[in-house]
Order: sequence, then C-alpha cells, then structure tokens
Amino acid sequence: MKRGTQGVRCLSAIAAIAFACAAAAADPNKVLRVASYDIDTLDPQQYSDNPSFEVLISIFEPLYEFDYLQSPPKLSPLTAKGPIEITNGGKIWTMRVKPGIFFTDDPAFKGKPRELVAEDYVYSYKRWLDPNGRRGGGPILTDLIVGARAVVDAARASGKFDYDRPIDGLRALDRYTLQLRLTEVDYANVQDMVGFVGAAAREVVEAAGADIKTRAVGTGPFRLRDWKRGSRIILDANPGYRQAYFPSSDDPARAALVRSMLGKTVPQVGVVEINIIEEELTRLLQFEQGGLDYLVLRGEIASRLLANGQLKPDYAARGVTRYVFPEPYLFSFNFNVVDPVIGGMSNDRIALRRAIAMGVDLDTLVKVVYGGQALAANQIAPPGVTGYDPSIASRPQYDPAAAKALLDRFGYASKDAEGFRKGPDGKPLTLTLTLRSGAISREIQTLVNKNMDAIGLRMDFHVTPFQDAIKEMEQGKFQIIFRGFGGTPSGYPELLQLYSKQPRRINSGLFKLAEYDRAAEQFLRSGTPTEQMAAARRMSDLARTYMPLLPAIFRLENDFVQPWLRGFSSPVFSTYWKYLDIDLERRK
Repeated sequence: MKRGTQGVRCLSAIAAIAFACAAAAADPNKVLRVASYDIDTLDPQQYSDNPSFEVLISIFEPLYEFDYLQSPPKLSPLTAKGPIEITNGGKIWTMRVKPGIFFTDDPAFKGKPRELVAEDYVYSYKRWLDPNGRRGGGPILTDLIVGARAVVDAARASGKFDYDRPIDGLRALDRYTLQLRLTEVDYANVQDMVGFVGAAAREVVEAAGADIKTRAVGTGPFRLRDWKRGSRIILDANPGYRQAYFPSSDDPARAALVRSMLGKTVPQVGVVEINIIEEELTRLLQFEQGGLDYLVLRGEIASRLLANGQLKPDYAARGVTRYVFPEPYLFSFNFNVVDPVIGGMSNDRIALRRAIAMGVDLDTLVKVVYGGQALAANQIAPPGVTGYDPSIASRPQYDPAAAKALLDRFGYASKDAEGFRKGPDGKPLTLTLTLRSGAISREIQTLVNKNMDAIGLRMDFHVTPFQDAIKEMEQGKFQIIFRGFGGTPSGYPELLQLYSKQPRRINSGLFKLAEYDRAAEQFLRSGTPTEQMAAARRMSDLARTYMPLLPAIFRLENDFVQPWLRGFSSPVFSTYWKYLDIDLERRK
C-alpha cells in the first residue's frame, strides 16, 4: 500500500513538472488563426473526413507521427519511447509507450492524473476495427491482426463490440508495451494505424456515450475549449503537455528553418482559432486583411495571388511566402456500381461509364476550372506516394467522337425530342452528379454539363455542403460523385477505393472484381517500389477498363504564409500546429 501511494505521488510530481514546462512554452497571446471546412466529429476512431482529422490530430496522439521536416517522411516516436521493433520477418511489431504522459482532465478520471498506457492503444485500435461504428471498421486490418476476425465478426452479428474479449495479435504485454502480431507482412496498413490513430481513454468514451463526438480528451498539445458548429473551433494549449522541441532535419533546404526554431519547446502558440469558412474567396479576403496566419488555396482561386506562376510582387513585398506541392490525394469521378441506372458490369453499363469518362475534358478541368493548379491524373496513385509510376505517359481519354460511337453501339442511340439519349430500355435517361457546395463546384458543374451535352447525355446536379455530401456517399445515395481520397505516404488508400473488402465509406460505389482484389493484395504484400508500381499500374488499367471511377486530377496545394508566422513547413500528410509560432511584434 505504501509503495502504491509513493507511485501516485511520483506520477503527480511528473505531471506537475510537465505542466510547468508546457505552461512556460505556450503564450496565450499567441493565437494561431486558420480556416477549415466544417467538421463532423472529434472522435479519434470514427472520423471519415480530412477536416475532422486535421483538428483531432492536435488533441489525440498516435504512437508515432510522420516527420514534419523529412521528405519522404518516416515514422518518428511521438508517445512511443523509441522506434518500432519489427521481428519475425515483419509479422511482429513491438512498441513501448513513454511513461509520464497524461490525458487532459475529465470527470471520468475522478480528479486523479490519468497516465497514458499501452492498454489505451489496444482499446483505441479495437474501436478502429469495430464494424458497428460510423467508419464501418477496418476489414484489411481485421484480417491482418491475428485473432481479430473472430472478434469483429461476433461484434457484427451481435451489434456490439466486446472490448473485454482479448485479441491474440493485439495485446499489452505490460503497462507500457504494446505488441501486434500479423498474419502476413503489410507495412502500409500498420504504419498508417500506428501513425494516425490517436489514443482515447476507455472510461471517457464510455462515460460520454453519444457525446464522445465533442468530448475530446487526449494527450496532445492542444485541448478543446469551444466548438460552435458551422462557425469556429477554439483549441487551447494543453497545460500538461510534456516537454517537446521543434524537430531537427538534415535537409539543407530546411537548415534556415531549423536554425530559426532551434531549442524552442512546443507548442509555442497558446490558442488555435479555427474558422469554418467554406468559400475560398472568403478565405482569401480574410488572409489579405491579416485575419488568417496562413492560407491553403487550391485551383483557380490560387492564381489570383500569382503572376506568371510566381507570387505577385505586392504580396512578396509584404513578406508573404508561397509553398506549392502536389497533394497526396486523387480526385476522381466515382460511379455507384450498384445504381440501377449507371451501375452493373454488363457491357452496356460499362460502355455508359466509359463514354462519360471519354466525354469529360480533363485538360480544361485543369487549365480553366483549376486555373492550372492541378495535374491531369493518368493513374490512381498520386505523385510522391508509394505506387505512383512516373514512367506512365499521360494518356488523355477525352474523345467525344469515340464516346458517342460507344453509346450508339451499346443501346443508347435513341434520343428524345430534346436530343438527349434514352437508355437501352427506351426510357428517358438522366444522370446525377453530386458535388460539395462552393465556387469551384459551380465551375465543375458548368464544364461537365457542357461535356455531357456534347455527347447527348442529360445531366442533373446535386450540390450540397461538404459534410452532407460525405454522409450521402457513405449511405450510397449517389450516382456519380466527385471526391478526393488519400492523404498518406502510401498510395494504398486511393488504390483500395475499389477493393471489394473495404466498407462503403472507402469503396463508395461497391465495386467488386476478383482480378482487382488480387492486384490490391499483391500491392500490400509487395516489398519493393518496383513491385508496388507494377501492382498499382495493373489496378489503374482495370479501373480504366471497367470504369468504377475516373481518375481526374491531382490538385496542387498552394500555401501562402504571413511574414509573422514562424516554423512553417507545408503539412503534406498531417497538421502540425504545435510546431508553429507567432512573432507578435511583426504581426502588429
């Protein structure tokens, strides 16, 4: 009993030291002001959209994070004590949690400091696998982790996941040691899980119930102060955050950045103010007025700050800097393959989807709609991620004459009084494209309408706010949707959009093809870039043949940074607000 009391005192002392270190670093007068689309949840295991992830990753911490300053990025310890110990040919992953890390306060902890332990990651990974959650679970990881399939199947059958039921391949060996045992080698999926899935405390989740979407209790550098849906989110620096420093880099191009932040503890900013702004033009106006510390723009709107591809002199004179890079996302037109009008694998339905693909002018989409701030997609995997093949030549599919000939050949030759094609059954044919609301979507609508008119297909458009579009897609309530997907150093998220074992949240059109599945599994097993590119190329070829999705563009992200913002490096795979600092004198 006495030893236990001493242990509690020791933990409390560690917590107090950590509180003092963090409090000294974060300045409440330093308010980082950013813009975001509306978010859906701050539940770290149930998000399905990037805006939600960008906020919650500052509150909840995974074991590892992808390096802020390394390119290509590698996993570095975050709450882990050291690197991952990988044995048994890649089938056993052992990770150790750093002692002395604490969750922020919550009533569920009954006034006591709550230390982060290995069992918190076991619980959080089980939540990630839960098939009854909004995400639909993780089918690939379920088959990958030894013993997980039986537990997940039982949860699906009963409607409730038994979190007390052990999974042999997902265990806490002791208070701080976590071990994963795998059925086969798969670096990409496991790295993403340990690098993106943050730890939640079970007692908080169970106490919160349905309120867990807003009861954000993590170990991260920030904690939630306020969330007004559709308006703003306010984060405060976590006063109990452990002592951590701005990272180093051996990249000569980042030497000046590292020198400028050398020795600084994180976070430096005391508050993060996230403004929910759906329209990019409004964001631009806010930035120009000094209301945003950095601005992320994509498409034609970014060109308003450029002249001949460079930052306009007046912005440069103000000290604004620009960073540009291809995003690790594929933007595509996804078809609902089980839709009664456009779906199916019969020749006439495949021909319809392929004709639509040949009728969309991707060159104009890039040059006009996106103002040159994108690349036409010639494969599924984006540049800069595993699986992307730079040797693939750009093969434009735009061919209205061939599209019309294909439609004529496969039963769509008959037209109505207005000149629009009927279906093979002779009934009127109208296709609906779902787009999120916003200026660029209006431009996409205009282009697609013009393109489809040219080949005789009548289009309708369903334009809805971003979060509503996500929910409708997850419910299968669409015919065609323009969506972006990806965001990791591996191309497997984009490629596995068409893998039949994925839930509808990912495989939105419920595409199912055994040959594609085999290529996807080969990609996950491949150990070399050459093998991965070969599998990815095969998947792109099959998608071109059956057309469950049309790869459209790889967007260029333009980051414009105010002169008073310090520590900025383009956040390619995650948000890193904790590494940013504000020069208050220069901001004045």
